[in-house]
Amino acid sequence: MRCIAIDDEPIALSVVANFCERSGDIEVRTFSEPQQGLQAVVDQQPDLVFLDIEMDCLNGLDIARKLPQTTCFIFTTAYIRYALDGFDLDAVDFLHKPFSYERFEIAVEKAQRRIAHIDGAEESITVKQEYNNVVIPIADILYVEAMENYSKFFRRKGHYVLSRMNLKAVEELLPARRFVRIHRSFIVAVEAVSSFSRQEIRLTSGQLLPVGRQYAEKATARLQTPKPDNPAE
Repeated sequence: MRCIAIDDEPIALSVVANFCERSGDIEVRTFSEPQQGLQAVVDQQPDLVFLDIEMDCLNGLDIARKLPQTTCFIFTTAYIRYALDGFDLDAVDFLHKPFSYERFEIAVEKAQRRIAHIDGAEESITVKQEYNNVVIPIADILYVEAMENYSKFFRRKGHYVLSRMNLKAVEELLPARRFVRIHRSFIVAVEAVSSFSRQEIRLTSGQLLPVGRQYAEKATARLQTPKPDNPAE
């Protein structure tokens, strides 16, 4: 992910740069001069912008209004009173300084979901496993199982990825036309279902998964519709 951070405080820029490096897959350029940062955003079209609000020569809210329409941005500021203005401008998130790395991660994950939605990118998703970012091809996911505060992504070749995400966040991340929630603990790939009833489904790999009572009607209706045009090979 390519990012630009704009803040007139060098220490604040250092924090964002360190967090990006710690994340492992975020390339960031930092600008302490707001006008130069804005021009870099226009020229380079980054995936994400970290943007301070109160700066000496140019207000971050004014910069946000000048960003390209599809640019995702996260406000980073010490002034909580700007939160409402930030969300009115459709900011992905609002990081109140000083913020932790864990809070930074949450904001970045929100941005990744927003970017995937804007781009219509359904070929793969990126999730975090421990300290690493793992790219999972959409077509490689059989089903996802909730395990307390984690989600377990079961892949077609028998491997799995365990990520600290709840199932609701996973559901938002996966393309709705290719996945369906069948239980409070399970999401399945529509193309991986070989047979189903209101009580359980069988996957093409042979696994049997339960269908929750509150999900039965919606799940069976979804599975009765034609499968996606691009099933996995």
